[in-house]
Amino acid sequence: MSAPDVNAWIEDVKAQPDSDRIGMMLIHRGVVRGTTRAGEPVSAMTLTYDADLLARFVAEAGAWEGIVAARAWVNEGLLAVGDDIMSVLVAGDIRPNVFAALERLVGLIKSEVVSESETG
Repeated sequence: MSAPDVNAWIEDVKAQPDSDRIGMMLIHRGVVRGTTRAGEPVSAMTLTYDADLLARFVAEAGAWEGIVAARAWVNEGLLAVGDDIMSVLVAGDIRPNVFAALERLVGLIKSEVVSESETG
């Protein structure tokens, strides 16, 4: 599955009635890298995710302090090195709130939403 057009996400968020509260947007795009965290070679990754839990966390993120909007997409299946894993957008008022929200949302997705297995 191909990643969403994040420029379309940005335009959609800017068109929201409360977009005048937005002072910053951050986007995270995770990709399959060619090594594990320990430096071992990786040729592919199998990834699955819980779509309902993803939707719940994205909705919750939209209510975090200073956050106006959040979007997230997760790829699924057998992914090759360089393939997109996820895209996440967080829009909000000030830098500390937006950075914290992006880190928190990506962390929740990685720890609770996705299940991944790397192939050497």
